[in-house]
Amino acid sequence: MNILKHIDYSLLKSTTTEREIIDFCHDAKDKGLNGICMNSSYVALAKQLLKYTDVKIGTVVGFPLGAMATEAKVYEAKKAVADGADEIDMVMNLGFLKSKNYVSVLKDITDVKLAIGKVPLKVVLEISEINKNEIIKACEICLDAKVDYIKTSSGFTKSGATLTCIKMIKKTIKNRIKIIASGGIHDLETAKKYLETGAHRVDVSNLIKVDDQSHAFY
Repeated sequence: MNILKHIDYSLLKSTTTEREIIDFCHDAKDKGLNGICMNSSYVALAKQLLKYTDVKIGTVVGFPLGAMATEAKVYEAKKAVADGADEIDMVMNLGFLKSKNYVSVLKDITDVKLAIGKVPLKVVLEISEINKNEIIKACEICLDAKVDYIKTSSGFTKSGATLTCIKMIKKTIKNRIKIIASGGIHDLETAKKYLETGAHRVDVSNLIKVDDQSHAFY
């Protein structure tokens, strides 16, 4: 398995500069990574830089809190697709989930899904902020919404992916939705464990070295 084809590389700092995005895109292209993820203001630039490559351009919607109005998420998602985004990562509204307002959670996701058509939708659950029953319910809602991926974390909370949670998500969704392990993954061996446990892709925030002998993250 070429692990690099299962690695997404994220750069989501609020202070990210154009120069950093340019270097970020070149790094992803040179190393043959699966995809990148950035804030939507830089999608058009990334599209220009990666026009003739296989690197997928992802961006975030309702990030990092997920508590924005659905209409705002829809607009942001449609604008990102128009600018060239290949994938959309939206954060679930956890307040609605904890309120057991499941209809609103579903509508929030479905409206974004409908707005972007065939563009893959990844829903961020933020597993460190919800309990086991809420994780299972969130997965069931994602099944109803027919999303393409469930992602464990935004990387902006106290912790990220766990192997236990990947197993729980996998058990709930079977093979009907793909899984992205995100948050707190810093080395090749850990990334491999997540892929072996059931994740289809692994998201890392800093990729420092990739060669024929080692793959290291920090």
